[in-house]
Amino acid sequence: MEKRKISIVDTTLRDGEQTAGVVFANREKVRIAKFLDELGVDQIEAGIPIMEGDEQEAIRSICNAGLRASIMGWNRPVIRDIEASIACGVDAVAISISTSDIHIKYKLGKSREWVIENMTRAIDFAKQKGLYVSANAEDASRSDIDFLIKYAKEVKAAGADRLRYCDTVGILDPFTTYEYISRIRDAVDIEIEMHTHNDFGMATANALAGVRAGANYVGVTVLGLGERAGNAALEEVVMALKHLYDIDLGFKTGLFVEVAEYVSRASGRELPAWKAIVGSNMFAHESGIHADGALKNPKTYEAFQPEEVGLERQIVVGKHSGTASLRAKFAEYGIVLTQHQAEELLPKIRSAAVALKRTLFDKELMYIYEDYFGYPHGHGHHGKRD
Repeated sequence: MEKRKISIVDTTLRDGEQTAGVVFANREKVRIAKFLDELGVDQIEAGIPIMEGDEQEAIRSICNAGLRASIMGWNRPVIRDIEASIACGVDAVAISISTSDIHIKYKLGKSREWVIENMTRAIDFAKQKGLYVSANAEDASRSDIDFLIKYAKEVKAAGADRLRYCDTVGILDPFTTYEYISRIRDAVDIEIEMHTHNDFGMATANALAGVRAGANYVGVTVLGLGERAGNAALEEVVMALKHLYDIDLGFKTGLFVEVAEYVSRASGRELPAWKAIVGSNMFAHESGIHADGALKNPKTYEAFQPEEVGLERQIVVGKHSGTASLRAKFAEYGIVLTQHQAEELLPKIRSAAVALKRTLFDKELMYIYEDYFGYPHGHGHHGKRD
């Protein structure tokens, strides 16, 4: 695994913006592209040039921003789509067509032959214009595997640089993914990009299974933004490759939280506290046993260092807290609590947390402390004001 170069293809600006209700302003699209480039993304799918107007303008600005990443436009297998992409200045195109019988019959109303014919014609045109080409197999996960292998051979012969395997409705699991991608890899010598959706909560797992089976490209979005339940999340894929597969892509992971917060605001989608990798609760410990362990050695209850993604460790005091957390929390305010005092305070703090149905703010902890010991923080117990 370690010797391979895995490339990250980010489609926040295309698939992410296709999320129902999400629209990015042009300046936000450019800002996000700059963030992705700084993080270390290899290719940015910047939008759909044939939409014209604002979309073309944003894509042009991204192409002119002097980024290191390759900039890709999304297209149907239609010559004028590809001409619109060229006009924007992209160096790469994704050309997309459905390969499943259900799509070919009910969506396109065409035949398998028609699909291959139109696709190879579009690839041929794009390659003549010197573009990098991803041949997308939309709904690949529900396509007949033999037809998909034939499609892969035909697009490769036409000059496509890679095959994008799309789990369009998110129905794969990691075992099936591994099997399908292995079969394609064995049959056709073409690079494969995993493009996974999260309908059953397995987008990242399926992307990793695809990598294990030989796919060298992974399509992602920041926060897993995307249609319905979203796509594989950029931050999850990069951190999982690094920590679980020992493949360090050299990303500036310390920016993950900042980028996640920006995309969250721009898309009008909340960033839940429990979000994997970048959620604010990732390093918040309340449970007494966990907090005690984390205070003694963070590795006891943390998979990686909070600083690595731009978060910080917090000990949260509430119903499940123990004396170790309490003493550590008060030490943050320069107050030394004895074990005995911590044991006396704990029931009061727990019942306050139950009454409020949440963890306690620092100020609330101080009030409980002052009420109980009968003097405000800062005098009495030191024998002098401080």
